[in-house]
Amino acid sequence: MNLTTYFKDSVTIKLPFHPEPIGANASDRFSFYAQGMTAELSDEQWREKLSDFEYFVLRQAGTEPAFTGEFTDTETVGVYRCRGCNAELFRSSEKFHSGCGWPSFFQPSTLDSVTEIPDNSHGMSRTEVRCANCNSHLGHVFSGEKFDTPTDLRYCINSIALTLEPATPQ
Repeated sequence: MNLTTYFKDSVTIKLPFHPEPIGANASDRFSFYAQGMTAELSDEQWREKLSDFEYFVLRQAGTEPAFTGEFTDTETVGVYRCRGCNAELFRSSEKFHSGCGWPSFFQPSTLDSVTEIPDNSHGMSRTEVRCANCNSHLGHVFSGEKFDTPTDLRYCINSIALTLEPATPQ
């Protein structure tokens, strides 16, 4: 069986290409706002809504392998939305090529689109990025890397955590 290595907390996990969900607490519940309505999904509902790999990344803070994501090199003009709740997160005008293997943005659409949480796993200090609406894991943000961007920030986001809504031609 072809195994791929994914990282969760301080443990390296080897999973098949389409992993089964790991170690989630079935009693966990998350809220989100979709189309102006508040909805709460149980862990079971998240598992029904998302594929196994989407669940692993969005609900268990997993990471997709570098250079494998759908949006790593995409240059389509549009809006990037959360795969979990469809909230607007980033715009293509803030996307740049960092060479890191994941889509990179120098800022979110709005300051309240995402939440940032200290993450000291894997022996490093970094900041996790989550969707502010549904609390889904998106990736991490890094600073001080000296990219030629207005913010000196790199939001390194898993493609699987996003959908892309192309802009409508004018």
